[in-house]
Amino acid sequence: MTAIMKRELGSYFNSAIGYIVLAVFYFFSGMFFYLYCLLSNTASMNYLFLSMLMIVMLIIPIITMRSFSEEKRQKTDQALLTAPVSLTEIVMGKFLGAFLLYCMCNAIYILYAIILSFYASPDWPVLMSTMLGMLLMGAALIAIDMFISALTESQIIAAVISIGVGLLIYMLDSISGVINVEWISDILHNISFDAHFTNFINGIINLTSVVFFLSVIAVFLFLCVRVFEKRRWS
Repeated sequence: MTAIMKRELGSYFNSAIGYIVLAVFYFFSGMFFYLYCLLSNTASMNYLFLSMLMIVMLIIPIITMRSFSEEKRQKTDQALLTAPVSLTEIVMGKFLGAFLLYCMCNAIYILYAIILSFYASPDWPVLMSTMLGMLLMGAALIAIDMFISALTESQIIAAVISIGVGLLIYMLDSISGVINVEWISDILHNISFDAHFTNFINGIINLTSVVFFLSVIAVFLFLCVRVFEKRRWS
């Protein structure tokens, strides 16, 4: 699994994808940091994190679009399927490689907080809680988008569908607010990423929200394994 993780992470930087992802993430986070923190003269980074949610929804499909679709297109997935490792290790290795790149993106928030500490006193517990929420939500999106990548041979199709799913997830809480059928509205609210992320940005590490994101990760990684298990025996 470690070898696959290193291979996956290395592949991002052997191509331009890793550098583009980091550049785009740092550009927008830096712009929002300047607008909402430095220009507004506030130590709160909440608006920065909230503004970055949309960027995250667009960035993660770029990270994951090639996870399995490129392997299938180049027929190198056959080597993976016959390798002396389990399918679970293959999927976990690729997941961890993508997640580490996402962690590199989020590390910039620590630098922003340090910069703020020269002028004010950032609320470190809230900052750490929010970063945990960003990492959990990002990991859940990575798992979902990897499953989408496992279903197609086209990186473009994987990216487009993943972006569409990400935008739907982003709007789910708003959609639940305009539905008049109470039980449907409640279901949509309960599975909304935004509703669970709100706990973290308020400095509340809610066990229910943590379990929700971990469950999403587990379910979609399990589905990835099932997709390749079916392919191995077909």
